[in-house]
Amino acid sequence: MSISTSYSLPTAANPGRAIDRLKEKAVELEGVFLNTLVAEMFKGLETDSMFGGGHAEETWRGMMAEQYADLMAKAGGIGLADQMVTALIEQQHYDPAPVFRASAIGAYEK
Repeated sequence: MSISTSYSLPTAANPGRAIDRLKEKAVELEGVFLNTLVAEMFKGLETDSMFGGGHAEETWRGMMAEQYADLMAKAGGIGLADQMVTALIEQQHYDPAPVFRASAIGAYEK
């Protein structure tokens, strides 16, 4: 039995795609972390001030916290995603510099 994953390590053939996928997953993970922080922040709010209190407010607050966290993570978050990507690339001893070099106009060339 073999286990396949959709993630592959960066190679000379696909360095950009693998790194983009890694960044995407790191942003998702940062969003989960931010969701926890925002949800805890909302717990301290008065229940009758925003939505009128009750079980429905608890449900909507959870959804609102999730959306806020997702937007914050996609807007750059608090820097966790960038640190995770950097650490994971360093852990793999991957150096993209020999494969691609940025040209003056921002395009990549071998």
